[in-house]
Amino acid sequence: MGAHSKGATVAVPARPEPARRPGRDRYFDTLRAVALVRVVAYHTFGWAWAGLVFPSMGVMFGLAGTLMATSLQRPALTVLGSRIRRLLPPFWFWGVFVVGAMLVHGWMPGWQIVYWVVPLGDPPGDAWAEQAWEIVWYLRTYLWFVLLSPLLLKVFWLAPVPVLLASLVPVVVLRYAWQPPDGRLGSALTDLATFLFCWLLGFAHHDGVLARLKPAAVVPLALGALAYGGWYAFEHQAEYGTYDLDENPLAQAFWSAGFVTLLMYAKARFRTDFAGLARFRRLDRVVAVFNARAVTIYLWHEIALILAVPLIDRFWDVPAFEAYLPLDSQWFMFGVGWVLIAVFVLLCGWVEDLAARRKPRLLPGGRTATMGQ
Repeated sequence: MGAHSKGATVAVPARPEPARRPGRDRYFDTLRAVALVRVVAYHTFGWAWAGLVFPSMGVMFGLAGTLMATSLQRPALTVLGSRIRRLLPPFWFWGVFVVGAMLVHGWMPGWQIVYWVVPLGDPPGDAWAEQAWEIVWYLRTYLWFVLLSPLLLKVFWLAPVPVLLASLVPVVVLRYAWQPPDGRLGSALTDLATFLFCWLLGFAHHDGVLARLKPAAVVPLALGALAYGGWYAFEHQAEYGTYDLDENPLAQAFWSAGFVTLLMYAKARFRTDFAGLARFRRLDRVVAVFNARAVTIYLWHEIALILAVPLIDRFWDVPAFEAYLPLDSQWFMFGVGWVLIAVFVLLCGWVEDLAARRKPRLLPGGRTATMGQ
């Protein structure tokens, strides 16, 4: 399938690469921005149906898989070092504030605090601050996918379509044949199994596998995955207490597989690019900032929502605010949350520039790097 050098490198595959346009990919940029908005909305409103409308995490893993496959045309150790360097400094910077707040609150960690240095497992934390630190599962899963990608890419090249289809087997096995252990190991295995298909789908897009497949081969399978994932979510509401995909790994895996396949296939087969977004300069700039500050937005959004509550409480003391603002509305909290997220982007986003070895800027512009790049 491709030419591989010895040791820890992955060479450029021998297959012809699909043509790529220079500059930003506005289609992928827009999907990532929508995914982040949906994440913040879900954590604000708690809508169980949000994942069915747009499975943000599956989309983000799919996009990251595409970018990882692109990068692995360079030596693997170089790529892994670059990914880890881009991820960890923003995580450490955010972690100083979260861990510091928990220590002040009386929390005392054990040796597991090493997971606050390298999140290969879920870091420990005080239940008081769980809303802030529970989101680290995504970074942990992303980091493991990054570390495993040189091997996963070689396996994928052996038989792209069969390997892609087989990547849904692990989540089925974990549901019906083998119960994963409790704790960090079980959580990591479950999340990796849940989103493995989406990550490999990124490989398939990059290598042109999707573009070569006929709609009759892709669309029915994608719709079938959606149907099964949706059916399983609703059929097992009593077991999981909800039809929320975030609580149901098997439903999440199949729904995300079908949904992200259709999004990726539209890009690969029909060259969907959202080039018209460039005509809307302000909106295009917002999308660019979302992508350049994806890690910052993801890490700090829960803290922004937490801080929005006492801030809105203070608004009740101002008669004009009490009379004319919908202070008891979750939509108002959603808006205040985004204002605070914007503040965190300005105050903390420069860490992403340093991690990427770029000149620190308050707001990036032009072509930008993202969480998966």
